[in-house]
Amino acid sequence: MTLAGNITGRCMRGLVLLMAILLFGCSAPYQGSRHHERSDYLDHGEESAAPLKNMGYAVQVGAFSYLDNAVRFERLLNDRGVDAYYFRHEDGLFKVRFGDHANYRNARSQAETLQRQGVIGNFFIVLPESYASHILEGDQARLRNELVRTAQRFLGVPYRWGGTDRENGFDCSGLTLVCYRLNGLNLPRVSRNQFQAGRWVPKDRLQKGDLVFFATNGGRQVSHVGMYIGADRFIHAPRTGQTVRIEKLSDPFFTRTYMGGRSYF
Repeated sequence: MTLAGNITGRCMRGLVLLMAILLFGCSAPYQGSRHHERSDYLDHGEESAAPLKNMGYAVQVGAFSYLDNAVRFERLLNDRGVDAYYFRHEDGLFKVRFGDHANYRNARSQAETLQRQGVIGNFFIVLPESYASHILEGDQARLRNELVRTAQRFLGVPYRWGGTDRENGFDCSGLTLVCYRLNGLNLPRVSRNQFQAGRWVPKDRLQKGDLVFFATNGGRQVSHVGMYIGADRFIHAPRTGQTVRIEKLSDPFFTRTYMGGRSYF
């Protein structure tokens, strides 16, 4: 083969390899980075991300004294394809919400359909104007405090989900999801998606309400999340059945498994 032929062949093989990288290089699951200061972040550590969508009209049902009853009710709705989540209300009772509708009519229609089927009883429609994200629009500091205050309601509660999926981190991410949604911000359900949705923030710049992520199963894949509450502390749900508690980021285990912080403001 001539010299020109060798060069042409090498170029073709290089082109094929480049095309393969472009086509398949982004297909692996997103696993984040263990580096807290990454050079590939925009603006020296600031990563852009779309803001969370505001919650629309939701349906609230139930008022349970016992956690297990709320969990069973949540599971009943989830089994019917309804994206439901329970929460601890300020009055101490456990209640359930579902739905994220663009208008009042659609929310009421979903609720009435479930009511006719005997799945739910009395209900009321949660209006977008009632969320803290709407009431406190423009006052980020107060909204962050509301997120923390919501998370604190769960302290001491043996947190568990009706539709638990431990592989996807539904236990821990369920807590952060509820805190954000109750305040009007539609946070994704799974911890890995929550990690991707936010804007990266350095550890020394974390603020109240930011989320902190960990690879507690080893490796580099996000598997756990909590809410930062200031002064090196965060609230999280360790695992199903254990109580929601406060931990320190400086704890050796969480220092070792820390994957990064995310802000949604």
